[in-house]
This record gives sequence, structure tokens and C-alpha cells, in this order.
Amino acid sequence: MSFAAEELFQEETLNLISELEADSTSADLVKTISRLRNAGHPPERIHQAIEQVRLRRKARTKFAEFSSHMLFTEAGLEQATRLSVAAHHAGRFSALAVKSIADLGCGIGADSMAFASLGLTVFAVERDPLTAAIASYNLAPFDNAKVTCADVTNVDVSESEALWLDPARREGGYRLHDPEDYSPGLDFAIEIARSRPSGIKLAPGMDRDLIPGDAEAQWVSVGGDVVEMVLWFGAARQDRVARSALVLSNAVSHRMEAAADSPDADVVDLGEYLYEPDGAVIRARLIGDLARTLGGGMIDPTIAYISASSYQPTPFAQCFAVEGVMPATIKEISKWVARQNIGTVEIKKRGVDVDPAELRKKLPLSGENSRTLFLTRISGKKKAIATRRMDTRS
Repeated sequence: MSFAAEELFQEETLNLISELEADSTSADLVKTISRLRNAGHPPERIHQAIEQVRLRRKARTKFAEFSSHMLFTEAGLEQATRLSVAAHHAGRFSALAVKSIADLGCGIGADSMAFASLGLTVFAVERDPLTAAIASYNLAPFDNAKVTCADVTNVDVSESEALWLDPARREGGYRLHDPEDYSPGLDFAIEIARSRPSGIKLAPGMDRDLIPGDAEAQWVSVGGDVVEMVLWFGAARQDRVARSALVLSNAVSHRMEAAADSPDADVVDLGEYLYEPDGAVIRARLIGDLARTLGGGMIDPTIAYISASSYQPTPFAQCFAVEGVMPATIKEISKWVARQNIGTVEIKKRGVDVDPAELRKKLPLSGENSRTLFLTRISGKKKAIATRRMDTRS
């Protein structure tokens, strides 16, 4: 590691990080730097401490209060698994009663922390020296976790009963598009994953043609955002499941699964309610199954909106009561806004070329009511659907 990186792990720097994090006045960066210099702290220590405080505050959305006891890199934090999601990864392996796992490409150690907290013996591997050192720091509270700095393709994992792989998908700040450029490459990851219960964390938008037939592909969303796709192999794969969607909201998890992509649902006339499926359901191509569960169908064969005549709260979709349909023109939408006394409008679109932010600027929003407007196609025709949001998140 460089001198700058070594400075991060000095006791004086770690103490300064804790001091600054607890100091509410440290938000004034210029005054803070001046005060620390006057106190005799060297520039590199100040830089490292201020940067870690910034990253810890940024990390709260992923790690909550645990962020105050962790170290980060910018890239490591960006790519790290959210703690709530890592807990589900760990839970799936724990349910198999395996006692040890190799975390290949552990990054800053988020998944390894979850594995270790459930009592698994963790062999974590990271090729970047600084990131490996940070993972070691983050895993220090667990005596059942060990970090090795090495290329994952050159390590012996024979003593690990299960595998978790998180291939690096960035290089030098740039996103890698060819899966064989990942570290490790996708072919290597799949081959070794087939040897025992395993999971491979990948981007949710990965080419579906690359999903092997012997894996369960699971898309995971948190609070409505699709954050990852995981390929599960061996005993870690749910029996006879090829596609699944895991929806996490308010610390509650909901799972939808199928043996294959679900058949499309029939196209129906727009009914009293419009459902917007969760992104994980859309990615997993389980929209047809969801539509049939809701007793509805699609408003257009190419649009992922479901219409039904009844309101059924579901964690797999947000529901909106339909109040009207109009031509998708500024003139007609503006009339609707004025008529309904609307001051706040949420604009959603699918299948049409429009900028919601630009459209909103052109609308006479001045009333006290709030509504949601969908710009989409109904049986191939561009329409605007006026709706009122129903609360379906559970």
C-alpha cells in the first residue's frame, strides 16, 4: 500500500475519524481543516479522516449504524451489497447448514460480515491491497473471518463448503460491458460455482442470454430500486426455480418465483385500477403471473402495466386508482390539471418518448391536490392516464 493508504490505519487517524464523526461542527470544512492543522495533525491524516467521515455518512443508507464502525473507499462503497440484502444472501447459505464459505471478490467485506455474523467460517479474498486491508478492518470483530489479498482465480477454496462470488465489473472507474472482462470472468465464476452451493452477484441488467440453464436467476429490489441479480447454483438454488424476484421493503421480504419466464397475460381494457409491477418482477419476467394473480391483464402487449377491476394490495406492485384517460397532449393534460385543482403531479412514463421534468414545467400547477399521471400506450395508442396513488407497499 502507499504511504497515504497506510496513514488511514494509524491509530491517530482512526481516533480522528471518530472524533470528527461525533463533532456536529465538522460540516464546515474550511474551519475544520484549519483547526486540525493548528492542532498539529499532518495533512494526509486530515485528508484521510475527512474523507472517511464523508463516506461513513454516505454509507448510512446501506449500512445504517454499522457504518460508524467501518472504513470505505468510494468505489468499494458504491459496489458494496446493502446490509439488508447481504443478510438474505447469508440466510440462504445458513439454511443449508453449511459451516464455511469463500467470499471471492469480497470488496470492503459487506457480504462477509453478514456470513460471519451467522456463524459461518469465512475465507474472504480481494485482489486490491487497499480494499483487502479495509475488508480486514471491517471484519476485525469476527474471529471466524479471514481476508487474503490475492487473485481469486489462484486461491485454493477446497476447504470451503460454499462459494459467494462478486466479480468486479469496473476497472479504472469505467464500467466493464463484456462479462469476460470482469474479475473474475463470468465463465470462470460459473464453472467454479457449479462445484458446490454458490451464488454469483451480477448487475440486474446483465444479458439474459448469458444466464445458464442450471441456475436460478434472482432479481432483488430494495424500496423499489432493483439493486442486483444473483445466479444461485447447486443446493443454494431453490428446487425447480429458474426465475425469482425478491422484494425488500421496510425490513420485510417478499418472494415471487417460477420454473421459467411466465407466459404473457392477455391484453384487457383499462379497468378501475392500474398496477405498476416492481422492477424485480419486470426483470424476472414474471409480469404475466402477477397479472393473473391480480385478476387482470396488460393494457398493451409491449407495456409492463397491469390493469384490473379490483384493488388488491400486493408487495409486488404499486396500485393506482384510474380517474380518467385523455390524449397525451399538453393542452388536454393542462385542462385536467386546472379542472382537478392539482398542485403536485407525479409523472410516470413507459413506451413513449417524453421528458417528465420538461412536461411538468409546462403545466399550470397551482392547486392543493396531488395526482399521478401515466404517459404510455394503450393498445398501441399514446395516452395519458390520470390516477390517484393507492398505498400497496407492505
